Amino acid sequence: MPKAYWIARVDITEPEAYAAYMALGAPAIIGRGGRILARAGRIIALEGPPPRQRSVVIEFDSMEAALACYDSPEYRVARERRAGAADTEILIVEGVDT
Repeated sequence: MPKAYWIARVDITEPEAYAAYMALGAPAIIGRGGRILARAGRIIALEGPPPRQRSVVIEFDSMEAALACYDSPEYRVARERRAGAADTEILIVEGVDT
């Protein structure tokens, strides 16, 4: 079964409110089996639109696990805290089964 990856692109608009999201979001993700591979490091845009302030990559064991985390009660509370604190794009990409 291929792994799956959350890819998030984020522009933080309210840093204090976003910090409240982070306090809930990271533990919810890790508690659901997510492994944070990249968060807020250097970004170099090679093609396409300019990058957002923050890019995040999170690995899950499967597409189902990634979706279950996003829909979990714990992450739902975190998402509510993020509302209005950031402009966010999140997608899930299925990995290659090798």
